[in-house]
Amino acid sequence: MAPWCSAESTKPVFVGIYGAVIGGFAVSALFFLLSSFSSLAAPPLPIPPASAAAANLSAAVSGMAQQPETMYNRPIWKPPPRRERMPAPRAFRLTREMVGTRAKDGVIVVTFGNHAFLDFILTWVRHLTDLGVDSLLVGAMDTKLLRELYLRGVPVFDMGSRMATEDAGWGSPTFHKMGREKVLLINALLPFGYELLMCDTDMVWLKNPLPYLARYPDADLLTSSDQVIPTVTDDSLENWREVSGAYNIGIFHWRPTEPAKRLAKDWKDLLLSDDKLWDQNAFNDLIHKKFGYPVVGEDELVYSYDGKLKLGVLPASIFCSGHTYFVQGMYQQLRLEPYAVHTTFQYAGTAGKRHRLREAMLFFDQPSYYDSPGGFLSFRPNIPKSLLLDGAHTVQSHFALVNYQLKQIRTALAIASLLKRTLVMPPLWCRLDRMWFGHPGVMEGTMTRQPFLCPMDHVFEVHVMLKDLPKEEFGPHIDFREYSFLENPSLPKQVKESFLEVELCNEHSTRCSTTNRTNKGVPILLPRNSTEQTLLDIFTPYKGIKILQFSSMVDAFRGFSDAAMDTKFRNRVKRYVGLWCCVQLREIGHIYYDMYWDEKPGWKPLPPQTKEEDHPPWS
Repeated sequence: MAPWCSAESTKPVFVGIYGAVIGGFAVSALFFLLSSFSSLAAPPLPIPPASAAAANLSAAVSGMAQQPETMYNRPIWKPPPRRERMPAPRAFRLTREMVGTRAKDGVIVVTFGNHAFLDFILTWVRHLTDLGVDSLLVGAMDTKLLRELYLRGVPVFDMGSRMATEDAGWGSPTFHKMGREKVLLINALLPFGYELLMCDTDMVWLKNPLPYLARYPDADLLTSSDQVIPTVTDDSLENWREVSGAYNIGIFHWRPTEPAKRLAKDWKDLLLSDDKLWDQNAFNDLIHKKFGYPVVGEDELVYSYDGKLKLGVLPASIFCSGHTYFVQGMYQQLRLEPYAVHTTFQYAGTAGKRHRLREAMLFFDQPSYYDSPGGFLSFRPNIPKSLLLDGAHTVQSHFALVNYQLKQIRTALAIASLLKRTLVMPPLWCRLDRMWFGHPGVMEGTMTRQPFLCPMDHVFEVHVMLKDLPKEEFGPHIDFREYSFLENPSLPKQVKESFLEVELCNEHSTRCSTTNRTNKGVPILLPRNSTEQTLLDIFTPYKGIKILQFSSMVDAFRGFSDAAMDTKFRNRVKRYVGLWCCVQLREIGHIYYDMYWDEKPGWKPLPPQTKEEDHPPWS
């Protein structure tokens, strides 16, 4: 499940559903009272393209033509009238009537979160509405999110959770508290009598899942999993006999049957009895209490939990995890169409999840993201065939490949910093997979190819790169974008067409003259091993050009001449890289990447030999 934010209380609070706690609505009431006296206007954030919005609006209007418009039957993305007052807090309480208004064909699709995940939630809703699915609701865990979604025309209800609006991160006490809120929400929704497709906000839908789920009407529960080894090669459910990965509760479909309701209640009671239990572990434990008898006539389903609940496991090839989608590309190799991707199996927290979706061009950002004021800098990476393809896939060959790329990226970061441009990261190639435990390079039985295009968080600390590090110690912030950025359909035409190629040349050659650089369509020539001043002299006249595309970064810049500037830059970029994990059969099996590996004679990719040595190179 997605990481969430901190809160004052460690006990789940679900006001308006269980009625035992009402303090959250007192806060909400004050918020809405103050809000109602101002006209409502939403700040700009991602919305569907006009065609998609129009199609969604038309379909919704035709289906609701006989009903007076309310905040819950209003077409998604249609904001409330500008001068309409904010409805009273009680209007946002979760009720059977609210669910019934939004549900279609007896199914409701639900996610929930706090304001820290606003962009994830908008992306989640956008994907569904683009697919023609508008039978959805979003639970708001703070009033700031509730107001934002209401103003954007997203059907939202108040969970009364009194959550803070920040992201506390995976594994934190608040993360576990959020899991308990999900279980309470499931228990609240199932008695309403509708099928429930419950989703975490850190996943997106790529294909309408409802027809697929309808193929298994006898299933009480269909769940996703962390399975990384395929058990089927078509779009049927996983062979439950061969599933070894944990059942993942980021995507699962509940039918309002008695066995499902009993499971939900037992799950809730178990979690409320022990604050230390992880919701997903508790779910898996309950499912396996009685497990292993196939359903007669439905061999893809298995009796589980109490021996009466009929369970199916969604295929990880098309209801993808972060591994089967971003690393294995399992759906591509099996020639299947994916329904969903959940950003699990990643190493940079919420920032890493967001970046992976951006790399896959599945995330909807604000328009400003696609037009940086200082412009962009990109380059074509140079990788010798011997490093990429020759020899065995070992720790040594993996680090040789990655290190060769790191040196070019280090140069690109320096030039981007000097020219005050945003760096478009290159695609990264890896020979070895990354996990949390020792493995032989790639996990046996998976479809991971070697080498493979690896997610940026396999090598880089994406969350660290986004931090506002103190300028006096780390120099200026260096902004960056994902490798697919320039191919994103959301990139404005005026940015795409403002483009200048830069070719490196040997500084002493006659071709490398710095004169006559204004011919349209002719690449700019940059001497290899250029100084800061040379770079500034050549590129200052082209500040208005949005994209500088370098033919290479190999020996493009000789480095900062100012010692203080160089020290600050080093302090910054040394922290940008993470580690690879892990060598098998070692107490300490991980190996740290080093941005300045080439300045250490005899550097070798070895795990720390002692606990005292177990720290990043910069610490």
